[in-house]
Amino acid sequence: MKIEDIKALPSDELKEKLYSLQEELFNLRRKKAVGQLEHGEQVRTIRKDIARINTTLKEREIAAKKEKAAPKKEAK
Repeated sequence: MKIEDIKALPSDELKEKLYSLQEELFNLRRKKAVGQLEHGEQVRTIRKDIARINTTLKEREIAAKKEKAAPKKEAK
């Protein structure tokens, strides 16, 4: 997934996507341990997608905290 695609999705869909990618990563790691995994780069791409989603969710969380804190500072 590209970062533009990730940022376009709402947070609840990102959380669902994150969960499904984590399940897929688990399955790929299990296949790798057994020796059934043919394309090892799949693990790498899924790990990067998970990191992108986590980064986007954290950015949104920080932005939401700043929005909540901004009116308090203006009121003083």
